[in-house]
Amino acid sequence: MSKVNIYLTGFMASGKSTIGPIVANTLGWEFYDLDKEIEKRERKTIPDIFKENGEKYFRKLEIEVLKELSTGNSLIISLGGGALTNQLNRKIIKQTGKLIYLESSIEIAFKRLKHKRNRPVLLSENVSEQTEEAIYNKIKLLFGERKKYYEEADYTFNTDNDQIGITVDKIANLVKELTNNK
Repeated sequence: MSKVNIYLTGFMASGKSTIGPIVANTLGWEFYDLDKEIEKRERKTIPDIFKENGEKYFRKLEIEVLKELSTGNSLIISLGGGALTNQLNRKIIKQTGKLIYLESSIEIAFKRLKHKRNRPVLLSENVSEQTEEAIYNKIKLLFGERKKYYEEADYTFNTDNDQIGITVDKIANLVKELTNNK
């Protein structure tokens, strides 16, 4: 098998952290969730990092941890929803693996996210006053800003309607094909 890493991208709640470990297990590869690795390193949650140090600091950590992980081999790496907005991250990914976009619609993302309170970029200062309409509009805005980066992926799988197992099988078969043909 050739050296290759698989990076999973997509908007929040598209299935990266759910599908990634199952694909890795299916292939006998290791799985890393970039956000979880950052939390381990910092010993605090992503919302706390955002609150205490700001988004700029978080994005700097994201680059550092991605650089470290990208030196591995046969890894499935789940990226945070905004990781691709950084040009250096995109360059690292292109040089060290293949990018898979787990696509979901704004409506499905909203349905999956509307009650979550652990997504700092979605939360306003006064969380208790946040309406569903405000959350939907924030999702729509962020998705619009990030979509062009997601669409640079080497492969796309829509996660709106397929069962998780179906998507896992599709991705695992693609990875097997990619690694056996090199």
